[in-house]
Formats: sequence, C-alpha cells, structure tokens
Amino acid sequence: MRLLRLLFILPLILLVAIQLVPIGRGRTNPPVQAEPAWDSPQTRALARRACFDCHSNETVWPAYAYVAPASWLVVRDVLSGRRKLNFSEWGVGNRKQEVDDIPKVLRRGSMPPNKYLLLHPDAKLTDAERQQLLDGLLASLR
Repeated sequence: MRLLRLLFILPLILLVAIQLVPIGRGRTNPPVQAEPAWDSPQTRALARRACFDCHSNETVWPAYAYVAPASWLVVRDVLSGRRKLNFSEWGVGNRKQEVDDIPKVLRRGSMPPNKYLLLHPDAKLTDAERQQLLDGLLASLR
C-alpha cells in the first residue's frame, strides 16, 4: 500500500515541481506590424485556420500551453514557426521570410504538422483547400 501511494505521489510532486522551471514562458503575442497584401479574404482565412497559431503574432494559446512539459513544446514550436515565417511581421526589417519552402511543405502535407492536427482538427485542409492556400499564398507573398 505504501508503495502504491509513493508511485502516485512522486509523479504528482514532479509534475508540480516542473511548473516552476522557467522554460516555455514566452507565451506572448507581439503586436501585428504588417501583413502580406492578401490576394483574397479566402487565402487569409485559410492561412489563419491552418497557419496563424505558429506563423503569426495572433497565436491562440490553449490551456495546455500553460502546463509543463507541454508548454515547453508549444512555445518552442511557436517561436520556431515565427522565426521561419511570420505573417504578422511581413516585410518588416531585414527578416528573410522562408517563402520558397511554402510550396514544398504544403505539397508534401508537412504543414500543418500532424502533432498539431491531433489537437486542432479544424486546421486540417482538404486537398482542394491546400491547393487554394498554396495558390493564394504564392500570389500574396511574391
């Protein structure tokens, strides 16, 4: 009985303790500075649905983004996504946006990533929506 209690209490203590580790505290949404000249409202709506949580300053932070260790992963993914492509800082400063990778990642279906789609099924794009987004992004971002 004592062993069972210990097996329950130790992980609980560990879970509480890791909440104090200051990793993943970057859950901020800086102001939107500039967006691309969207070719249509539909392109922006598709990008918002499938891309904005990681590739804009308009991230919707879910409840699990505040609980370690999930928060560590979420913050890392968002900060990495914003560094690569940020629709909220389009053309600001000397930042090079990785526009050339967009067709490749959309065609092979690696964006949005499957781990994101598990918890955000509304971000899943049909083949037609994926093509519409790709066409719209290429028209908007070039």
